[in-house]
Amino acid sequence: MAEDTGNRGGRSYGGPNKYIQRAGEMGRLGEHIGRLGTKAFLLADPFVLDQYGATLKATMEASGLTFDIERFNGECSRGEIDRVTGLAKASGAQIVVGIGGGKTADTAKMAAIAIGARIVIVPTIASTDAPCSAVAVRYTDDGVYQEAHFLGRNPDMVIIDSEVIVRAPVRFLVSGIGDALSTWFEARSNLDSNADNLVKPGMLPPVAGIAIARACHDVLMRDGLAAKLAAEKGALTRAVENVIEANTLLSGLGFENCGVSAAHGIHDGLTVLDETHTFFHGEKVAFGVLCLLMLEGRPLAEIREMTVFCRSLGLPTRLADLNLASVTKADLERVAEAALLPGAPTWKVAVPLSVPIVRDAIIATDAFTSSFE
Repeated sequence: MAEDTGNRGGRSYGGPNKYIQRAGEMGRLGEHIGRLGTKAFLLADPFVLDQYGATLKATMEASGLTFDIERFNGECSRGEIDRVTGLAKASGAQIVVGIGGGKTADTAKMAAIAIGARIVIVPTIASTDAPCSAVAVRYTDDGVYQEAHFLGRNPDMVIIDSEVIVRAPVRFLVSGIGDALSTWFEARSNLDSNADNLVKPGMLPPVAGIAIARACHDVLMRDGLAAKLAAEKGALTRAVENVIEANTLLSGLGFENCGVSAAHGIHDGLTVLDETHTFFHGEKVAFGVLCLLMLEGRPLAEIREMTVFCRSLGLPTRLADLNLASVTKADLERVAEAALLPGAPTWKVAVPLSVPIVRDAIIATDAFTSSFE
C-alpha cells in the first residue's frame, strides 16, 4: 500500500472541459450544446429572455435540439434549487444550461448534478468567477450566505459571448474585477498556511493553479482600468477580452485550484448586515481583500496600492462605501462571527484568529483606507 503523504506532496487540479469566449457565441449556442445531447433545459435570467430569447430559440431550433426554457427566480436558495431541479427532471433533460449571472449558474449546476445531466454555463456578465467551478453557493431567500456546495465535477462547457458581456452595465465587469482581485491574495494565504485547495480534500494547490492565480492578478493590474474605460463606451477591446477571461476563467481556475481565504470569509460575514445587500458579490469581496491584507499584517504600501487600484475602478474601500458609515462595533462582531463559522474560509489565514481579531482588522482597514485620498 502506498504511504499516505497527506499535504506533503499531493496536489490536484480541476476545471471545465471546454471554455469558449468569442463575440457572437450566443447565436452559436445550439451548435455547442448539440455536442452533448439532444434534450436541453435552459435556465435563464429574466433579462436574458427579454433581450436574447429569440436568439436562443433560433440557435436551439437550428441545431435540431429539443428544449425547455425557464426563468430564474433570482436567488440560489433551497426552494429555487428544488424548483428548477424538479422542472429539469420532468423535462427529461440531458443537458442543463445556466444563462445569466453567478446565482443562475450555481442553480443550474446543482440541478444538473441532482439529475445526472451535463452542465453548460453561459455567463452574460463577467461579475464573478462562479461559471467555471465545481462550487455552488447557496443563500437564503433574502440573500444571506448559507453554505458552499462542492459538486464533484465542473461544467462540461463554459461559453461566453463577449459582445453580450460588454453590453451589460459596466458595474458587473468591475464587480468581477473585485472578485478576481482576491484570487492571487487568497492563493498566497493558502500557500502560507499549507491549506488544501477546493478540488480534493488533502491536496495542495498545483503549480499550474498557482501560476494561473498569479497571471490573473497580472492581467487585472495591467488591463483592469483600460477595460473599465472601454466598456463604459461599449467598446470591445483586447483589454476587455483579457479582463473577461481573467474574471471568469483565470479567477475560476485560480480560486478552485488554490483555495479561498478571508476575503471571501469577510464577504460572507458582511451578508449578515442588511445594508450590504444592494452590493454585488465582487464589490464586497474587494473590500474583503483589503481586510485580508490587513489581517495578515501585509505592508501598508501593498494595501495602499490595492486601495488606489480599487478606487480607480469605483470598488468599495471603506465601510462607508458599503453603506456602513454608522456601523457599530457590535455589528462588526456579528460580521466577524459569521466570517469565523466552522469551515469558513477565513480559517485558511496563517495568523491567530478570533472574533475580536477579525473585527479589529476590519476597523483598522477602514481607518487606513479612510486616511488618504
